[in-house]
Amino acid sequence: RHHGRPTMWAAGPADHGRALAVEVDYSQQARTIAGLDGAILWSSLLAIGATLLVGAFAVTRVTRRLHATARVARRITAGDLDARVDDPLTRDRSRPQDEVAAVAAALDSMASSLQSKLLAEQRFTADVAHELRTPLTGLHAAAELLPPGRPTELVRDRVAALRTLTEDLLEISRLDTGRERLDLDAEHLSTVAERVVRAAGGGAGSGGAGDGTRVEVVRDVYVETDRRRLERVLGNLVANALRHGRAPVVLTVDGPVVSVRDHGDGYPEYLLAHGPQRFRTEGGATGHGLGLTIALGQAEVLGARLDFANAPDGGAVATLTLPQRPPVGGTPEDAGPR
Repeated sequence: RHHGRPTMWAAGPADHGRALAVEVDYSQQARTIAGLDGAILWSSLLAIGATLLVGAFAVTRVTRRLHATARVARRITAGDLDARVDDPLTRDRSRPQDEVAAVAAALDSMASSLQSKLLAEQRFTADVAHELRTPLTGLHAAAELLPPGRPTELVRDRVAALRTLTEDLLEISRLDTGRERLDLDAEHLSTVAERVVRAAGGGAGSGGAGDGTRVEVVRDVYVETDRRRLERVLGNLVANALRHGRAPVVLTVDGPVVSVRDHGDGYPEYLLAHGPQRFRTEGGATGHGLGLTIALGQAEVLGARLDFANAPDGGAVATLTLPQRPPVGGTPEDAGPR
């Protein structure tokens, strides 16, 4: 700078040992360069900001679609096979398909395939049960006409087992349709539990059965529920405990929660991990694996939750948690614990 101004100097040799120097005022050029630097800086900031906004918008769209795909996958895992991603890109095949659209299309295709196979299985179960029902009715009537004796008892026993299996298959097919309706009634939960135990024990005294099955009431409640379905759930749990576990089998009523515990080897690992599965048994167990499947299905119809676990000191524990509703026309005294 010269005299406070940007200055450019140029010098060179001249004649007789002298030098020639030229002073040029550089103020205008300096202002031009400074303005150009500022323009470059601001344009760069604007370009970076625009790029970030466009990138954020694009990433948000992708992540939103991924979150929607994940939500649908969780719904399918929970059993809702009607759930679909229905990604916008998958509707128009002429548009370029990105990776998210490919994943969404694959998930929708998988759900449709699973649903089709499940519906085919349900139709097959229902058809088999209906087709077996008529000839079994005739076979049962014919077995009743046989003369008394051990062979007749064996035939009647097997016919009864086949009829029970057929009725279980029909019940499962009705549960599969999802059209079951509740027939609500109000009753003390302990009364229902005692009735189930008496039926399992062949008419033993109140609160217990001759085979070591008993009811323990911690806190009784008056609940409004479908009595027949509730007895079916508890009856299947008790029957499973008596068949596959060891005595004593204890029904514990604690408010709207009923637990059924035996003292056997406990539930198998597959059942704890995935729940009851029809026609699957392990360890040489008898039966068809339908009892717990029906119990779980009827519990869902009741709006209840049925959990399976093994006790730390041995034995299987099934816990039924009922939704407690106020009784129809009940008095406050009836609605409370007794």
